[in-house]
Amino acid sequence: MANPSLLILPGDGIGPEVMEQVKRVIAWFGDNRGMQFDVSEDLVGGAAYDAHGTPLHDDTMAKALEVDAVLLGAVGGPKYDDLDFSVKPERGLLRLRKEMDLFSNLRPAQCFDALADFSSLKKDVVAGLDIMIVRELTSGVYFGEPRGIFEEGNERVGINTQRYTESEIDRVARSAFELARRRNNKVCSMEKANVMESGILWREVVQKVHDEDYPDVELSHMYADNGAMQLVRAPKQFDVILTDNLFGDILSDCAAMLTGSLGMLPSASLGAPAANGRPKALYEPVHGSAPDITGQGKANPIACVLSFAMALRYSFDQGAEATRLENAIEAVLAGGARTADLMGAEGGRPISTTEMGDAILAALDESL
Repeated sequence: MANPSLLILPGDGIGPEVMEQVKRVIAWFGDNRGMQFDVSEDLVGGAAYDAHGTPLHDDTMAKALEVDAVLLGAVGGPKYDDLDFSVKPERGLLRLRKEMDLFSNLRPAQCFDALADFSSLKKDVVAGLDIMIVRELTSGVYFGEPRGIFEEGNERVGINTQRYTESEIDRVARSAFELARRRNNKVCSMEKANVMESGILWREVVQKVHDEDYPDVELSHMYADNGAMQLVRAPKQFDVILTDNLFGDILSDCAAMLTGSLGMLPSASLGAPAANGRPKALYEPVHGSAPDITGQGKANPIACVLSFAMALRYSFDQGAEATRLENAIEAVLAGGARTADLMGAEGGRPISTTEMGDAILAALDESL
């Protein structure tokens, strides 16, 4: 039987630095757990533009469609700010999501006990937080037509179109309900059905999918603006939050900061199951390319390592090994290891990107 395949796209900024630690973790699982991956590597974002004049070469796109999972670091940076919109680094990531048909974006917000004091909210509000936002990723206002900036009379007008079909809502709703069954069996769907027709359709379709196929899952509906307020008031009331592309973008960043550091959080973007039964998938940390600290050894690799943990769980059916890796990271943090972004007011010397990788590997050794 062929080894599972993984395409690594380090990207720009701190992407290559954090991805280097992930490659060390992948090697550890091969050496110690007999988990061999066929790993290939290529360019995306600004790095691809520098080499090929495009943020994603067609050959790279073809590779992404062939492998079991893609692991991406980060894209973008000020060097590319003046490029035409069509070739900006972020377009490479959007092309991957669209052509792989990665319609379901999983954004966990988990607060490790050792970092509960880092949140801007009170410790008792966020300690033990473990929620998952399921964001529809390939439709909605980011992709709807018409779009653009047009002349209208004597002024310009910017147009973006919010558009959803029943089938697009149906499939992401099923993704959320299936995930809830593996967690605490509770979904809260968020939209703006009070002012948007797309929100009305969203609510109707989600309710229909629930009533017909997932009546065992507790379902509630909430307007997205109230959802944002509830996330900072009492986030632990939620388990799985289901929402559209635009609101998911906003709500997941809000939820991310509840945990104290955007640099700590992974994400998964999943598509429909392929012939082998596994969904097409792309895994990436939530943080950006952080050009201000690139090349300085300050980047926190944990979000990227946790993205690989998500790959173990959702693409390679290795839930126990994913938990092993997550527990190793929790042990490292409980032991006081901190990269610069996690120092807060504690003082002391932050450890480097590589030293955090060393600590994670040592904790994995301890887990054997």
